[in-house]
Amino acid sequence: MSNKVKFGSKIGLIAATVGSAVGLGNVWRFPNAAQENGGAAFLLLYLACVFILGIPVMLSEFSLGRGGNADSVTVYHKLTPGRPWYLNGWLGVIASYLILSYYMVVAGWTVEYFWHSLTGELYDGTAPFAEKMGDMIATTYKPVFWTWVMIILNMGILIKGVNKGVEKMSNILMPLLFVILVIFCCVALNLPKAAEGVEYFLLPDFSKINGQALSCALGQAFFSLSLGMGILVTYSAYYPSDTKLTRTAVTVSSLGFLVALLMGLIIFPAVTSFGLNGGSDTLKGTALIFITLPEVFMRMQQPAFWSTLFFLLLAVAALTSTISLGEVVILLLQDRFKLSRAKACLMVMLPLFVVSTICSLSIGPWADITILGMTIFDFLDSTATNLLLPVCAFVGCIYVGWVLPRRYLQDELTNHGTFGSFAYPMVLFSIRFVAPLLIVFILFSQLL
Repeated sequence: MSNKVKFGSKIGLIAATVGSAVGLGNVWRFPNAAQENGGAAFLLLYLACVFILGIPVMLSEFSLGRGGNADSVTVYHKLTPGRPWYLNGWLGVIASYLILSYYMVVAGWTVEYFWHSLTGELYDGTAPFAEKMGDMIATTYKPVFWTWVMIILNMGILIKGVNKGVEKMSNILMPLLFVILVIFCCVALNLPKAAEGVEYFLLPDFSKINGQALSCALGQAFFSLSLGMGILVTYSAYYPSDTKLTRTAVTVSSLGFLVALLMGLIIFPAVTSFGLNGGSDTLKGTALIFITLPEVFMRMQQPAFWSTLFFLLLAVAALTSTISLGEVVILLLQDRFKLSRAKACLMVMLPLFVVSTICSLSIGPWADITILGMTIFDFLDSTATNLLLPVCAFVGCIYVGWVLPRRYLQDELTNHGTFGSFAYPMVLFSIRFVAPLLIVFILFSQLL
């Protein structure tokens, strides 16, 4: 029996895993994707992709983590010793650390806006929010300072360990995130033109469903569930042996979908009610979060209150995601190099004070420094999300579906025969044939 630490409760297990999956991508990527690809038609396509691609790939990663009971590199050594499959584990670790390095910068922005909302500074003066956002990014010390604040928050949680740090944080922050989402949803649905926004979001336009929409839906399902990053392998190593993996995967995926749905029911009624849906640019990435929504809040009563609550929501989503990315590398250092929790945490977090600072400055004062025509920030984002993650997930599917014995996946999905699993044949078929083809489609769509 392994003495590796395990999540202390089923609620903690679900909260931590959902926290690893629900991030800023669910908030600022989904509304724009839905708007450009047929509203509810895209929503249905995205839901189908979650079940066809997301859940099977998630189960393959769960089976590796819990079955191997180790980090995302060591599991390959344990299950196929002496063979080079472990290189895929290293690829996932590298991808997660690259993402962590620039994700800290964006997470720092959410904390800065939370603070400026709390103090009322965000609504001081007459400068447009686009100008305020530009000034924030262009300055040298402010974004770096708030990036460091987020790094320190991560360090404080991670150094406490899995139960007292990761699980305890998730048990507090994930319910808070859903409470804030529901509050905002209720407020948005009671705005003057909320019905128009809901209709705009939920009225399907199937004429927009094409290859590009499919690629977008696949990518949204892929990235919103944290596939290919080593996160799910790492967290499932902390799952107790009696955890029902299929039920966990469906629960996590469903809650992730619920977050995206709620965000749509918040964003579209809000921007429609205040006449801010004049173009897709208002719903894109940083424009949506840091320009359009503050404009919405300014037109509501008590704008500082609603802005504070919203950016607290974003900060929570960012924190749970960065924690999970950091945990991937920390477990690797503990398992492979036998470091203590504290030393492993410091080795992961301390370099970020330099790497994330470079990423932050590359958007502002150092924007002229480019790699293949991209800023350092964009290069890391493109390399990790468009290349490394799909490759890791593809190799993981081939490994579980074709290299490991069939019995391995069946044992993990049925907890070694203690109960039946009607999903096993479908999951195996998807991992072997469907998921690899869809991942190749994602990879080529993003590279072309």
